[in-house]
Amino acid sequence: MIEIEDAYRYMISGYFGVMEMDTYPLKEYVLYDIKQYITHFMEQNPSSNFKLEKEIEYIKDKVPLKTKLQDALLVLHQLDNPPIDFIIQIKRRLLHEKL
Repeated sequence: MIEIEDAYRYMISGYFGVMEMDTYPLKEYVLYDIKQYITHFMEQNPSSNFKLEKEIEYIKDKVPLKTKLQDALLVLHQLDNPPIDFIIQIKRRLLHEKL
């Protein structure tokens, strides 16, 4: 069973994974949707143990790009209408690029 804090982490990691996809012209819209999703999720599932700023810095600096991109795929599938072309770009990057 996934803990709430782990869900927070993969969502934040996925957000940073999307940030790495500079080739996608509509990236800012996707980032906005993910941020809204994360905010809503955190409001509905509060955790007093989670230190948001500390986790953001850790994920930003220490989590490998490959993990961030994999987490981005997980988060994108949680959105109502994820952009399929963007999902394909992320999958291609995971397959063809050394991370």
